[in-house]
Amino acid sequence: MHQREDDDKKIPTRRLKKLVLELLQHPDLTTCIEKILCFPHRQVVNPLFSFLYSLDEQIKWRAVSAMGAVIDALAEQDMESARIIMRRFIWNLNDESGGIGWGSAEAMGEAMALNEKLAEEYAGILVSYIRPDGNYLELEDLQKGALWGLGRLAHARPQLVKDAASFLALFLEAEDPARRGLAAWAVGAFPAETAGPYLAHLIDDDANFNIYLDGKLFNLPVNRFAKTA
Repeated sequence: MHQREDDDKKIPTRRLKKLVLELLQHPDLTTCIEKILCFPHRQVVNPLFSFLYSLDEQIKWRAVSAMGAVIDALAEQDMESARIIMRRFIWNLNDESGGIGWGSAEAMGEAMALNEKLAEEYAGILVSYIRPDGNYLELEDLQKGALWGLGRLAHARPQLVKDAASFLALFLEAEDPARRGLAAWAVGAFPAETAGPYLAHLIDDDANFNIYLDGKLFNLPVNRFAKTA
């Protein structure tokens, strides 16, 4: 039934992509997502995928938020359709895919933060991207995506990724402040007795990095998250 309804409302691909881009540029994220959710969910996935690769940080992160919301909505209607998208993210992050999965780990984390069933199924895979004995991502920019995705999930459902703290700790020693800061933010989702020992040495780390929080981009010091934890 859902598929037939989607077909009845099918929008030409080029027009849909233009409409989605306009919405991703909307000043209010809530309105942006509400309107994107009015499109046929399965059809709007491909335009959102393309915007995960955007060099415009605002567009890229809005696409992450919108993709998570669309996957959550799909999961409520048809879990298998949501799983297909999650598997597409996994394939994009696989060396054999032949591409680079920009935005995939971030969107996975967003979707799982919103949908508990998906989180129960795929949290372990997201953790594996920062495990040296797992599906470790070699590219630093992909590592940043995995750290953000894990942080987003950890702040929403810390019990599902509690075994990730020791692996996140490896990134607290990274050369660049972005990976240190994202790891600190993610570790800070765990109880103080877990997070505190890992983060103590970052209290004086005042290097700034960019982070997307609550629908907005911020430039913050690493020690902001060490002090909070």
